[in-house]
Amino acid sequence: MRWAALVTIVALLVLLPGAPAQARADGPQEVCRITDPAVIEASGLAALPGGGFLVENDSNPEPRKMRLFYLGPDCALTRSVGYPTTARDPEDLAVDRKGVVWIADIGDNSPLTGGSGKRRDSIALWTLQPGSKTMKIHRLRYPDGAPRDAEALLIDGAGRPVIVTKDPGGEVFRLDTPLPTDNATGAALSAVGHFTPAHSGTDNPLGFIGNSFITGAAVSPDGTRAVVRTYSDAYEFDVKDGDVAAAITTGTSRVTPLPGEPQGEAIAYTLDGTAFLTVSDQSGPVSILRYPIRNRPTPSPAVAASSARPSASPSPAPTPVRDTRARAALLIGAFVVVGLALVGAVARRARRR
Repeated sequence: MRWAALVTIVALLVLLPGAPAQARADGPQEVCRITDPAVIEASGLAALPGGGFLVENDSNPEPRKMRLFYLGPDCALTRSVGYPTTARDPEDLAVDRKGVVWIADIGDNSPLTGGSGKRRDSIALWTLQPGSKTMKIHRLRYPDGAPRDAEALLIDGAGRPVIVTKDPGGEVFRLDTPLPTDNATGAALSAVGHFTPAHSGTDNPLGFIGNSFITGAAVSPDGTRAVVRTYSDAYEFDVKDGDVAAAITTGTSRVTPLPGEPQGEAIAYTLDGTAFLTVSDQSGPVSILRYPIRNRPTPSPAVAASSARPSASPSPAPTPVRDTRARAALLIGAFVVVGLALVGAVARRARRR
């Protein structure tokens, strides 16, 4: 009878579905869903005061439809801003502490990663000042003049742009000279170091490759933290004296898994700095997701005060995600018990004979 009961337990463990992620406090929540057909392939994201969002798209069959989009708290499109001239491959965006919007036109996919093979001699940043309706362009180049594919932009405490390349051993560059405007020749960036993600094993459509490719970045509203993401995980660092580049190249990270996103590229902080916001680069409707930050340090007084105020964002509903690790542990334990029972049964039968 005991043997039959053990077999029944194992069968139930194999056949029953996994537990939903609502049991996990750090699971993602859907904030809202972007359904407007104009907003496709969103690769950059930022939160706006009042509960709205900024997104930009990195491609469109009609180049003039690559724009900066303003969304309401419900993800409905409220307005958009176009580029004065055609952008090539915008991949990330940021809003600095003065309210300036930065768009990183830094993508440069090689033929090996699905690109056209028309590599760039220079990259560009676009800025939109508060109250302005026209963007300005700022052309940059890498110090050795070689092309690179990049998708991550951060703005440090001194207002300097920091760019992280997409490859697994991500190179980190910073502009240490004044920001040029409407320049024909790109201003040279400085090489600072590298950011190398771990092979985390977090579930994502690209598997172990997705654990390594760097697809976005952001700085917290109070400037004390920075995050760099891959297709599967968010790596958060403490920032000292506004030096973002030093933080992500020499600091120790806290990792928040971002599992199962279709093509997770964008990341931003919520306005109170307590969670990450993400969105996937897709052609159809896509959700903005919210992930509570793991091992979050105590917020500064200003951030704590802002988090105490009511948010204009709708209360998100939990997104179900299966917790496969707990189920695997149960299965392994059950098979160990069954194996021991079988060994005991064989030993007893041998003694009786």
